[in-house]
Amino acid sequence: MPETWPRLLLDGQPIGALAPGHLELALPLLAPHAVLRDGDLLWSPPPTARSALIQAAAEALRARGLIRGWRGELYACEAPVADPCSERGAELFRLERAAFRFFGLMSRAVHVNGWDAEGRMCCGRRAASKATDPGKLDNLAAGGLTAGEDLLDCARRELWEEAGVPPALSAGSLLQPAGVLRSRRAVPGEGLHDEVLHIYALRLPAGFTPRNQDGEVAEFLALAPEELRRRLAAGEFSPDATLVAASGLD
Repeated sequence: MPETWPRLLLDGQPIGALAPGHLELALPLLAPHAVLRDGDLLWSPPPTARSALIQAAAEALRARGLIRGWRGELYACEAPVADPCSERGAELFRLERAAFRFFGLMSRAVHVNGWDAEGRMCCGRRAASKATDPGKLDNLAAGGLTAGEDLLDCARRELWEEAGVPPALSAGSLLQPAGVLRSRRAVPGEGLHDEVLHIYALRLPAGFTPRNQDGEVAEFLALAPEELRRRLAAGEFSPDATLVAASGLD
């Protein structure tokens, strides 16, 4: 379980958790600024070199086939805080998003529960080509928060890319904050998934039909509450979308 895994410490601060076998792989790649301490990996690079050094380590792991689904997008690793669902830590460094699970780092994402005019939840089915959870049902729109990006900007970008929702339909108070959850689980073969999910709710106007723009969604379904509950119970949704969609039924 992740609670028993070796920790990744940055200057003594716990920022990640290393799955079995990952410590031995990471240690030489982060040297000479990394040492073992009480079973954990203590990494103490010069602050201005953090991003470049851990990115180089991630690229070496990718070359060995140990990190898959490379996106060419950077996430920000934050300093630990008491409750990351209610506050943000200072940015410590930036790293390719696909490497976050290997090092067990916490990331952030936005998820939008969309409702049509008849009170049905609009859900997308992830394309078969997706590196993570292909073919699973998902929220109307969802995506990782890239380094330096505003949460609402991220939500509106994903709404357009994944569901074709134009800015006019998600502007101002139309897109409502609907809660924050933390999803943390071991992912076999990858490491630790640790993500804070910022949830938004959007009411779609009558006659609007979601249309994917980026090839990441195969189809959209409009699910009445009882059908939504049935599909959630059957495990048809991705793990994070399950948490978010269920929160919309509360």
